[in-house]
Amino acid sequence: MARADAWGAPGGSVFARKQGGQRGNRRGNARVIAEPGYARLLAAEPLLRRSIPTLIVLFLLVVGAVRFLSLVDWHDDIERNAKTLLSLSAGEMANGLEVYTEHGHPDADFARSLIARTASHGLGARYALAVMDGDFRILAASPDMLRWEGKRLDELVSSGQPLFMFGERAGVIDIAIDGAAWYAAIDLNDQRNGAVAALISQQDVFDDWRRTVSLNVTLFVLTASILLVLLYAYFTQSARAQSADRIYLEAHQRIDLALARGRCGLWDWDLVRGKMYWSSSMYDMLGYEAADRMLSFGEVAEIIHLDDGDLFDFANKIMSREIDMIDQVFRMRHASGQWIWMRVRAHVVDAEAAEMQLIGIAVDVTEQRHLALRSEAADMRLRTAIENTSESFVLWDAADRLVLCNSKFQQDHGLSERDIVPGSDRAAIEAHMKPFVTERRLASAHAPQGAATYERQLADGRWLQVTELTTRDGGTVSIGTDITQLKLNQEKLVDSERRLMATIHDLSIARKAEAQKTRELVELNRKYMRETERAEAANRAKSEFLANMSHELRTPLNAIIGFSEVMESGLFGSLGNDRYLEYARDIHSSGTYLLGVINDILDMSKIEAGQVSMEREEIGLGRLISETVRVIALQAAKKSITVETDIAEHMSLFADRRAIKQIVINLLSNAVKFTRDGGHILVRARNVGNAMVLSIEDNGCGIPKDKIGKLGRPFEQVQNQFTKSHAGSGLGLAISRSLAELHGGALKIRSTERVGTIVSVRIPVKARATATAA
Repeated sequence: MARADAWGAPGGSVFARKQGGQRGNRRGNARVIAEPGYARLLAAEPLLRRSIPTLIVLFLLVVGAVRFLSLVDWHDDIERNAKTLLSLSAGEMANGLEVYTEHGHPDADFARSLIARTASHGLGARYALAVMDGDFRILAASPDMLRWEGKRLDELVSSGQPLFMFGERAGVIDIAIDGAAWYAAIDLNDQRNGAVAALISQQDVFDDWRRTVSLNVTLFVLTASILLVLLYAYFTQSARAQSADRIYLEAHQRIDLALARGRCGLWDWDLVRGKMYWSSSMYDMLGYEAADRMLSFGEVAEIIHLDDGDLFDFANKIMSREIDMIDQVFRMRHASGQWIWMRVRAHVVDAEAAEMQLIGIAVDVTEQRHLALRSEAADMRLRTAIENTSESFVLWDAADRLVLCNSKFQQDHGLSERDIVPGSDRAAIEAHMKPFVTERRLASAHAPQGAATYERQLADGRWLQVTELTTRDGGTVSIGTDITQLKLNQEKLVDSERRLMATIHDLSIARKAEAQKTRELVELNRKYMRETERAEAANRAKSEFLANMSHELRTPLNAIIGFSEVMESGLFGSLGNDRYLEYARDIHSSGTYLLGVINDILDMSKIEAGQVSMEREEIGLGRLISETVRVIALQAAKKSITVETDIAEHMSLFADRRAIKQIVINLLSNAVKFTRDGGHILVRARNVGNAMVLSIEDNGCGIPKDKIGKLGRPFEQVQNQFTKSHAGSGLGLAISRSLAELHGGALKIRSTERVGTIVSVRIPVKARATATAA
């Protein structure tokens, strides 16, 4: 992975090249260690010494040329900025003058206020502003130019004729005032009865630039002198340095040899420049070709394992003075691709120095690391085995201090995490244990010397058998086995023996009682059969009674209804009195109501007796609903109730036509009955899954929530101030619900008092077979 940071180029490329070179060296079974860089520097020193004077002269020429060009460019920028500011100031004053001169000629007070306003926008005191009349006579000027007031500007200025003729179009030009060079810009108003001027002396414009030029010339001369002195000192010291370098080379070779024999490497970190020096032994340990240059942090970080630390993080902490040393173990990639464990120790040379530098060594600890890992793995396996065992385990050292224990020991004795800190005294830990209910030592002839076995009952009722053994170093290991089940089995065995004798005694008594219960059951069964026959006979009698009563009641009722219709219509002549006509209507309505009640009772009794058969057929739902709506249309029209249907023409249903029609008539009749005059009823149907859902929604008086559960039961009605005037048997909803259930469906009611009611009937669209209730 390529990494870049503030201390070096992206890592990876240098060691990749070196690794490739190393593979080539291995093919030849030889390793090439490059000559150290400082030795090469000594060989190249004569050529370098001859080229230094030429380089210094070239340096001075380049610096002088670059500085000269930058000063010229700065001069042009200053001139351009001054002219731009003059043009903008003149334009701003001209705008203010134009507004004022629309109503008359400018006066001195206005001119002074205009100058003050323009000067307040950031113009320096070196800029001169003036307001003039149509003859270019100065009405007011900047405070430093008050001597110009009352004079004509065209008389004070020379070489400025374009400004007075063209004004703003002339731009900013060079003029002369009293022999001094100035920049000036003049703007005339449209009536040419006023003008404004903005001026600045060129001496003031370039004053800072001239001082900078003088300073740069002085510094250049001083720098050149210093470089010449340094050049002389260099030649003087180079001879001495050459001798010292040879001595340093010999000492360095001895150090490299010692480091290579000790499997160590020298690291020298320059944190400011982000560079690092490695000794040749360091390259040798990692199998890379030795380099003759400084390495970047990125190159070194690239071969460090990502999980073992971040070299950049260490560098940042040292630079921020958080740490002053490093003692870290991490893996570095060998040229062969395997990972080598290295322990790096480095200290800051001088914590107070401006440039931070660390020097340290890296030691190959791969063998020690592998040994530690194997030991750690074995220890972990042992601890895991102890933790996962079903027995409690605790180990004390020779001084009765805790070495380790498992969670089973902690749970059995009610200890917290802070109680079982390794190194804690045994007496202190036992003081925090829950006390035992009972404890006794068991004698064993075959136990090892120094071993002891205890049987303890814990506070929670469990039993432990604890065996304590002495270790070779004088410590104690204690293993506790849960024998609760064994103790319970022993108690159960004793209890079973007692119960066995009692059971034998009770068995003979139970046999006698069982015979008595058998006789009682036979008698109860005989009585149950008699009562069942009586109930069936009563049910048949009820059905026959209702059937007979229906014929007995329908015959006179039909006569009463028929004669009342004759009397009401006056078929055989007028009754002669309106009150008799009203009585005839009451007789007709009461007879019709009573006939409907009798029909409902008969229908309900047939449903309860299971005498209703469902003749299923394919029904066009839209046509059936239209027929039903026409039946109750007259009743709805009397109360000005609108009945709306929302049913697709193609909807069909596999059901009993008469039963579905009766369900819809009952629900629509109830909706019309309990909806106020001018109300609205909506009938709609939709397919939901494998069923048809028919909903009848009205905006009538509604039903209280606590009364909805009673609806659908035979003869149940909800009475309130809105329904007291509506008579009925209370069987309409019960019949509709029963017919829906015979189809395998259901009827549900949702209602809000004073808002309205929604009655939904769910009927399966298809049936596997015709359901007939016997």
